[in-house]
Amino acid sequence: MQELNIFSMFLNAGPMVKSVMLILLAFSVISWLIVFRKFIMFKKSRIESVEFFDIFWNCKNLAEAFKSAQTYKTSPEAAVFMLGFNELQKLNRNKNSKEETLQDRLAGMETLKRVLQKGCDLQSAHLGKSLSFLATTGSTTPFIGLFGTVWGIMASFKEIGMRGSASLAVVAPGISEALVATAAGLAVAIPAVIFYNFYANKLSDMENELAAFTADFLNLVERDLIKRG
Repeated sequence: MQELNIFSMFLNAGPMVKSVMLILLAFSVISWLIVFRKFIMFKKSRIESVEFFDIFWNCKNLAEAFKSAQTYKTSPEAAVFMLGFNELQKLNRNKNSKEETLQDRLAGMETLKRVLQKGCDLQSAHLGKSLSFLATTGSTTPFIGLFGTVWGIMASFKEIGMRGSASLAVVAPGISEALVATAAGLAVAIPAVIFYNFYANKLSDMENELAAFTADFLNLVERDLIKRG
């Protein structure tokens, strides 16, 4: 029984099938790099966010929380909080320069909400960066592999016509080499789809946590305004 040697099949394949296999290899390498980078990014972000939550809710005031937040470079909540705190500082400087009215307070809160929303959007885009490549890989590489297979089978039929024989010994090697392209396309696509769904769910969870933290932060600011009012 002849052993299945993928490398030998690749070397014996035609130029088009080889090109398809190299393209699939490039997709695979980039996809796995993204998978490992995202694993490190999400894990570190999660750890730092948990630590920041503990410190934030135990701080005496927002200024103290701001100093602590500066040490958490990968926590999306810390980044959004710093944007919000800086905006609060600007609003406080404007208040000190003129007499504050209720309308000024409401306008300041709307501005703060927009800044926080922008920060959430930026963090979401940062965490989700490159995930679209995994989705593209999962949806396109099976068809790229299928193209290589179709091309290889066409080349096999051409070989049959040139030899004038349709025996299994003539047909089987070319077709088996062509089918490797389809198998390779699936081998690249399946992990990409799995990890895309995995990290998309992770991203959704982190976006929900970020939205909850933003709402809590706004509530703290509003309660402070009510006390001063």
